[in-house]
Amino acid sequence: MAKAGFGGGCHWCTEGVFQALRGVSQVDQGFVQSDAPADVWSEGVVVTFDPSVIPLSTLAEVHLRTHSATRARSPRSKYRSAIYIFEDSQRPDAEQAIVRFAEASTKAVHTLVLPIRGFRASDERYQNYYRTDPSRPFCRRFIDPKLDLIRHHFSDLALPEANAVTELD
Repeated sequence: MAKAGFGGGCHWCTEGVFQALRGVSQVDQGFVQSDAPADVWSEGVVVTFDPSVIPLSTLAEVHLRTHSATRARSPRSKYRSAIYIFEDSQRPDAEQAIVRFAEASTKAVHTLVLPIRGFRASDERYQNYYRTDPSRPFCRRFIDPKLDLIRHHFSDLALPEANAVTELD
């Protein structure tokens, strides 16, 4: 098993996206920090995954396609578009995914590849946000469209809808 972190928009959305993928065994939602100037805590997730089922490059592509990777953010804001690596050997895969996404989108991508330096879990009441009540208006408006994108563009890796809520339990 391997780990990587992802930051983009809201960590509720990011958590729900990665929980819907085969090969992901755990998604920890909370706040991530790296080296300065990215040492301010920002929303993110840590994903534990089986690289033989879903490689980091694919996780990175899913991430880039499910948040606003082309929108510039301040390094000090609560949102940072980033792929957080746990090992230096992960950097080439993460960087290549960003290059491929930028070429395909023809827009500047503002996603950084950063070493993970810290993680703090969010409050228990926010953990598994989508899984605990997918009918919430926030889930319907923001997370469901991302899950539809996964089912459409990554159908071979998407968990069946009925299992998406229970397979990791």
